[in-house]
Amino acid sequence: MKELLGEFEEFLLKNLPKIDSFHPHFEAAMQDMLIAGGKRFRPMLLLSIVKAKKPLLLENSLKVALAIEFLHTYSLIHDDLPAMDNASLRRGFPTLHIKYDEVTAILVGDALNSESFNLIATASLHNDIKIELIKLLGHNGGLNGMVIGQAIDCHFEKQKLELEKLEFLHLNKTAKLIAASLKMGAIIASCGEKIEEELYSFGLDLGLLFQIQDDIIDELESSEEAGKTTQNDSFKNSFVNLLGLEEAKKSADDLAQKCLERLEVFDDELKDSLKDLLVSYINRHKKYNS
Repeated sequence: MKELLGEFEEFLLKNLPKIDSFHPHFEAAMQDMLIAGGKRFRPMLLLSIVKAKKPLLLENSLKVALAIEFLHTYSLIHDDLPAMDNASLRRGFPTLHIKYDEVTAILVGDALNSESFNLIATASLHNDIKIELIKLLGHNGGLNGMVIGQAIDCHFEKQKLELEKLEFLHLNKTAKLIAASLKMGAIIASCGEKIEEELYSFGLDLGLLFQIQDDIIDELESSEEAGKTTQNDSFKNSFVNLLGLEEAKKSADDLAQKCLERLEVFDDELKDSLKDLLVSYINRHKKYNS
């Protein structure tokens, strides 16, 4: 998996967004948060599926994986804006509105969003496949996924939501893009509709677990440890704020166990490839258990 991650990182550095312009810093600002690193979790989910089922298509899939990273990075840049979380640190570096200005941060996010779809459109895959990928990314990363989740998160700040609504919020804001990454890999690898839907459903559980873990990290780690602004959720609808820290840990334990059990349903190729990637993620909250 390290080799695959290295291949993706190399591809990203060779394909950083560029613009022919006399703007003094816009190109650098577009590249900053991509170069800064991050877990690359979502693109690696896609590539793990392709590696397991159609390894000959890995090279052709790199643009699609990069598209997911572009879209995810845009969402982080906008999430950090003063109108949303007003965060000063991301991926261990100052956020773009801090380093440059708010207008630059907004427009860099806009550029990465639109460029993500251009990357898919120009990938070396069959046009029918690319249309399905664009539809899936647009649906889960847009109005019917991440965007409505973010809208609910901001609108209901300082208003405690019940658990069902909190889960709806985070299924949309976080989980759907993770689920879509898995399904997009399955579409490229021609896994068939049944496997596509099983991977998508698994991805929703995985994404919800990821969010609960992030809420626990926000509560317990410093900004320096996490590489992003933490302890900034006191007015947010987080699982820690609703359930309390210990109950949030228990929910994470239960969901982690469910994810591990669901992994066993997949065939050996998929299971082994996903386990190779997910082993460091599924139980990452357990280091905080007493």
